[in-house]
Amino acid sequence: MSVLVKASQPETIEKALAGFSEATVRALSAARQEPEWVLNLRLQAWQTFESLPWPKPSDEAWRRTRLTGFILDKYQPFAAAAPGEVTDLIQHELDEMESAASLVFQNGDVIHRETRADLTGQGVIFTDLRRAVVEHRDLVQRYFMTEVVKPEQNKFTALHAALWDSGAFVYVPKNVKVDLPLQVILHQAATGVGSYHHTLLVADEGAEVTLVDDLVGGQNGLQSSVVELVLKDNSVVRYMNLQDFDHTTWNFLTGRAAMQRNADLRWIQVSWGSRLTKAFLDVDLMGEGGHAELLGIYFPTGRQHIDHQTLQIHRAPHCFSDLLFNGALKDRSRSVYMGVIKVFKGAQKTDAYQRNGNLILDGTARADSIPGLEIEADDVRCTHAATAAQVEDEYVFYLMARGLTRPQAERMIVQGFFQAVLDRVPVESVVRKLEHVIERKIGG
Repeated sequence: MSVLVKASQPETIEKALAGFSEATVRALSAARQEPEWVLNLRLQAWQTFESLPWPKPSDEAWRRTRLTGFILDKYQPFAAAAPGEVTDLIQHELDEMESAASLVFQNGDVIHRETRADLTGQGVIFTDLRRAVVEHRDLVQRYFMTEVVKPEQNKFTALHAALWDSGAFVYVPKNVKVDLPLQVILHQAATGVGSYHHTLLVADEGAEVTLVDDLVGGQNGLQSSVVELVLKDNSVVRYMNLQDFDHTTWNFLTGRAAMQRNADLRWIQVSWGSRLTKAFLDVDLMGEGGHAELLGIYFPTGRQHIDHQTLQIHRAPHCFSDLLFNGALKDRSRSVYMGVIKVFKGAQKTDAYQRNGNLILDGTARADSIPGLEIEADDVRCTHAATAAQVEDEYVFYLMARGLTRPQAERMIVQGFFQAVLDRVPVESVVRKLEHVIERKIGG
């Protein structure tokens, strides 16, 4: 069943466009007729935002990523324009991957819902967050920015908690398996505005689900998003965050997965777009026997700056985590990777890996890689590695000798470099989508 949703903008929302302030937060909540508990959360988050300092170059997390040129007040706090309809771009994204259900957001509103499987009969909840705070209050109130990502985590999560405008809520009941992926598309269509997308996924005991976030658009915009993944005992979650924002957009992401006993997570992070991306990605193995894999690919070009900071937290014994982030860089772009494997004292028999590889396609591109270990247990196996290298001339010559042009040869080498990550993605429809977006990026 496919439904086109047209949302109206209440007149009171115009009062919230004067700038970033507590009045803006109140006006936004009133315009959406939110429950009082949501307003209170927003106001508390705004107080937190005002109390936290802006990142400084002396902060270790921001030492290699400067916010030069970023001025919050130059943006409209959120989109007030009509949400619009499904464009050819959005329809192409919908058609590119087979899914059980899909949600499409534009300018903060849902413009399209489609369900191809009987999710309701299985007890699965897949809806937008604004509807969920009313229809599924107990679940949302329990998990929304309370246990996984908290407003005080950083300046941008506090801003997000105060002004979140779009978001998806997913709940999969005990022992239920959703065979096909769930797809969320965010199209940031308005120019010069802030957007704050939220993903909240709760997989109950023994549940299994795949979720794909596809983020596009955002000309001269600001995106501050949060991802919260809750994995109960023996659950299996496959999650992909694919951002391809316009190269004028500032993109800030804080994502965290809280994993209980024997939970299994595969997180795929794809960073193609934005002017600057700063992403904090954490997996927290809280129960014995957990298994987590963080996979990432990125390809900055021009003067893009892509920064991933990861944290693999081992609190319980007999857990496994593995990270593989591969990036290719062209022109005067820059990438930063900083990752830590943190093993607590009681987390014996930890098995953890971390690898970051960078393929430099131009002498003016730069890749910084800073892997690290913090180990308090004495019976563990933890390793890390980082590489940065240019394309070998002999590889290019070999391919050109067989009839390829130099650009074609370089594209084939880059595609093979990313294939090491794709080979570890377990969902066929997600792999096909990734292959398509890689082809578009390399071909461009």
